[in-house]
Amino acid sequence: MRTLKVNLPTALTLSRIVLIPVFVLAVYNHPVIGAIVFSIASITDFLDGYLARKSGQITKFGIIMDPLADKFLVISALIVLVDMERLSALIAIVLIVREFLVTALRVVALSRDIVIPAETGGKLKTGAQITSILCLILVGSVFDNFPFDLYDAGMVFIWIALILAVVSGVQYTVSFWKKV
Repeated sequence: MRTLKVNLPTALTLSRIVLIPVFVLAVYNHPVIGAIVFSIASITDFLDGYLARKSGQITKFGIIMDPLADKFLVISALIVLVDMERLSALIAIVLIVREFLVTALRVVALSRDIVIPAETGGKLKTGAQITSILCLILVGSVFDNFPFDLYDAGMVFIWIALILAVVSGVQYTVSFWKKV
């Protein structure tokens, strides 16, 4: 059996998973700290992929775990926001189902040695999701004195993320069937 070699990109992916319970425990009583932890975890999502490509340390483990770690983080945040009554359960369910669908398609494709890379729509969706989550987490915090309403901004970005999620989900599905 092969052992997992932990390189920097893999360590960043694993750190994102470790930060999830820290985020969940912090966000309810200390939304700013929760937002900081979520931001750090989100940054690792960009860094691990960038560093893996730049250093030639792309592994099958990373190809599978990087998107899973991202999904775990986002799904945790969506569930927290539903629990905090800042996000509709229906919106969260649509986003979560899309995440499972795309991840399942990518894993099946990878099992056939086919890599379905992240597309622009998916990357834009992730950016809109992260922005919306941060805005919605910070509602009612010290940042409520912004020149714009954080809840309204969060809702605009979540709707953008929802539209991009559906569109990019269809794109992934089409790409999957073309390659398989």
